[in-house]
Amino acid sequence: MPQNEPPPELPASIARVLGQFAALGREEKMQTLLHYSKKLEPLPERLQALDRSTFNVPECQTHVDLFPEMHDGKMHFYADVNVRQSPTIAAFLAILFSAINDQPPQTTLAIPPDFVRRMMDGIGLAGRETGLSAMIARLQAHARRALAPAP
Repeated sequence: MPQNEPPPELPASIARVLGQFAALGREEKMQTLLHYSKKLEPLPERLQALDRSTFNVPECQTHVDLFPEMHDGKMHFYADVNVRQSPTIAAFLAILFSAINDQPPQTTLAIPPDFVRRMMDGIGLAGRETGLSAMIARLQAHARRALAPAP
């Protein structure tokens, strides 16, 4: 991108999440994560029997499966993760899903490359950045497939 061009505008839902986290101190971020870890939507029964290999995020230290659904031009994501063992991952996904669920695929594609760093800044979870970024990449791959013309 040329230097004089402004960065692309973020969808309001993503900007809201990033703005909220930018305004919080370390302890407040930790409390917010704890709060959101309990808000991750459970995986619907209809998705539980699917072959997980298509939905797994192998780059993440934690076992995470991400499932996309498309209805009326809008995406909805679900995650299968052990919330008790991985509350930070569950919280991150619950927060991310609050910004992108029931939005068009373009919203997921608009997640900025530095989203994880901006959200987790100052928490001391740098070791999780690779896995969290891989989750976003997987969600964006699902969004690209949703936008692709049918063969």
